[in-house]
Amino acid sequence: MKLTLKLKDMEEVKRFVDITSQYSEDMALVHGRYVVDAKSILGIISMDLNQPVELVCDHVNDNLVNDLKEFLAA
Repeated sequence: MKLTLKLKDMEEVKRFVDITSQYSEDMALVHGRYVVDAKSILGIISMDLNQPVELVCDHVNDNLVNDLKEFLAA
């Protein structure tokens, strides 16, 4: 499952990591050829956050989508 997300600033990155860390599933953020752990603040801030990124997760449930709705790219 893939979700397109937009993380605008460091505060959003922190909130995003707090949310994803509550889930046991492995998750990755992908932008072009770069792939980082979606639960890693350092990994995420190393990405170009001026562009949307894709969250890739094998098991996306409705709770996760609801928790991340503020980050969904339009």
